[in-house]
Amino acid sequence: MSAAITPFRIDIPEADLTDLKDRLSRTRWPDAETAPGHSQGMPLSLTRELCAHWEHDYDWRAAEARLNAVSQFRTEIDGLNIHFLHARSPHPGALPLLVSHGWPGSVAEFQDIVGLLTDPPDPADAFHVVCPSLPGFGFSDKPSGEGWTAERTAAAWADLMARLGYRRYAAHGVDWGSFITAIMGENDTGSLAGIHLTMPFARPAQEQAELSERDLRGLAAMKEFQRQEGGYSVLQATRPQTIGYALTDSPAGQLAWMAEKYWAWSDHDGDLEKAISRERLLDAVSVGWFAATAASSARIYWESQNKLALAPVAVPTAISNFPKDGRMPRPWIEERFSDLRRWTDHEHGGHFPALECPEVLAGELRAFFRDLR
Repeated sequence: MSAAITPFRIDIPEADLTDLKDRLSRTRWPDAETAPGHSQGMPLSLTRELCAHWEHDYDWRAAEARLNAVSQFRTEIDGLNIHFLHARSPHPGALPLLVSHGWPGSVAEFQDIVGLLTDPPDPADAFHVVCPSLPGFGFSDKPSGEGWTAERTAAAWADLMARLGYRRYAAHGVDWGSFITAIMGENDTGSLAGIHLTMPFARPAQEQAELSERDLRGLAAMKEFQRQEGGYSVLQATRPQTIGYALTDSPAGQLAWMAEKYWAWSDHDGDLEKAISRERLLDAVSVGWFAATAASSARIYWESQNKLALAPVAVPTAISNFPKDGRMPRPWIEERFSDLRRWTDHEHGGHFPALECPEVLAGELRAFFRDLR
């Protein structure tokens, strides 16, 4: 295995852009839904509107330039080339911060928060930001065999930070990134200053605990999520290859599959653009399309869904709960995360805080890690 770290730039061939537009122009559309709203999935009118914008108005080259404005690299870890952003702060004493995305995300999810973290109003709050693409996502390699679990990814991230020379660092994760970050906390040998999570999970407390009204509402919301929204995870946990054929061949299918989650999981009043701009949505969809990761990104569910130990975590921990993201009971979280130092119930926001409210998320990261530097 080579320990070399190689500079990387995103440069999608022009032929791929032409092919995308051609495929969009020839989309074979289904009939419209027979119920109002999103109860049957992405409405036909909204999907056609987004696809038309993607075909005629969206500027991938501008998105590519924005992403390439942050230094990017690839390095081989455990037999797989891992892509990552590495934005070093101009301020001395900056704390390294490992940032991990989930599905349907990518490093594009964090493009609006990198500058807020590397060059904050108070230089004492600065971070060096390292943001890797999960195996099978974005511009990391696609595993050619089974075994790339969340645990294996957590070990790879620890190797990455050591390779970059960061002996002590902080970590933040969303979605699968929250699971991976927590696993790093389970196995920490002294490198982690602390972890910040937006989607912590834990098993019910061993001792029966009294749950607050907010805890009970959170459990009810999670149950309702599984009833209304859980179909995608069942499919990706059981048949990721099958869905991969459809989404890898059809950009309209890829867009609908991802956009449905950005619409359903972000905090808005029915107008997604109030939470996430159309351009940022299409940045995310375009990375998935051009990198052809529909099947490979879904396999993390097959590898890890309902298979995690959820072992104790002793490193300093902060939790940010956003209202559209549900919430596990605090007593359960406190039992697993024994050094829980910050718990914030936000009034607004959803599953994608780096896109929906980057200033809020950056503020939480600065506040929590300020005393852990």
